[in-house]
Amino acid sequence: MLKLNRVHHIAIICTDYERSKRLYTEILGLKILREVYREQRQSYKLDLEIAGQYQVELFSFPSPAPRPSRPEAAGLRHLAFEVDDIDGAVAHIKTYGIAVEPIRVDEFTGKRYTFFADPDGLPIEFVEK
Repeated sequence: MLKLNRVHHIAIICTDYERSKRLYTEILGLKILREVYREQRQSYKLDLEIAGQYQVELFSFPSPAPRPSRPEAAGLRHLAFEVDDIDGAVAHIKTYGIAVEPIRVDEFTGKRYTFFADPDGLPIEFVEK
């Protein structure tokens, strides 16, 4: 049986690098580990850390294809972050003018959750611990 240890990283391609960088670092608080510009690809690669555990790679490429997103397109559905206080997390991102869906309760786990979108419309979920 194959043994997977953990999720190593999540890669996101954005269309506006500075807007996305601001969301993931300044608003969501991910720590920058490394930022490089790859001349041959005309692309930035930003390595981000979440609570010392997981890594998000943020890429910028010239003219990336649009991502089909709604209502339920095939592929990666969303990126979810666990938070201790969902009300506080929602209040925080709303101060930046980010629209957030109403908080709901998962019928199976009883956990509270909500969704918002990154600058490219990628669905992001907050799930309360």
